Amino acid sequence: MTASASFAPHVHTDTRLLILGSLPGTASLAARQYYAHPRNQFWRLLGSAIGQELATIPYPKRLETLAAHRIGLWDVVKSAHRRGSLDSAIRNAENNDLATLIASLPDLRAIAFNGGTAHSIGTRQLMGQLTAQGLPAIRLPSSSPAYAAMAFEAKRDAWLALRDHLE
Repeated sequence: MTASASFAPHVHTDTRLLILGSLPGTASLAARQYYAHPRNQFWRLLGSAIGQELATIPYPKRLETLAAHRIGLWDVVKSAHRRGSLDSAIRNAENNDLATLIASLPDLRAIAFNGGTAHSIGTRQLMGQLTAQGLPAIRLPSSSPAYAAMAFEAKRDAWLALRDHLE
């Protein structure tokens, strides 16, 4: 089992929506890019929510587009041991300091969690802060190729709810 570590947060001081994943998978770690696995639907789903094609543009342009839409990215887990990329294989997790990041984002309007593991870990860390700041915690269906229980169209419909927090 190898140790994995999350990337630095991709946020700006005017971030309105923060999307939190669990921990980058092996393809993302190898590419040093969020959601790099070719079958991960993250970029297609988020592109649908903001009305822009993200999956086919170069990675730096994707991040620029997120910044323009005031969307930030990070992970709930700072480091862990994991064989493969499944969230169920995460062991000995050390969590990121989500509370400090959120406190540094004065324009933040909502936090979305990409999948059940991110939601479970993140809301456990932030429950008091979410309530105190009136921030909704949105549980999105996972964009991971391992989560095949839901068709893309149904996932997309759930992800479209993000629009309400970007205007």
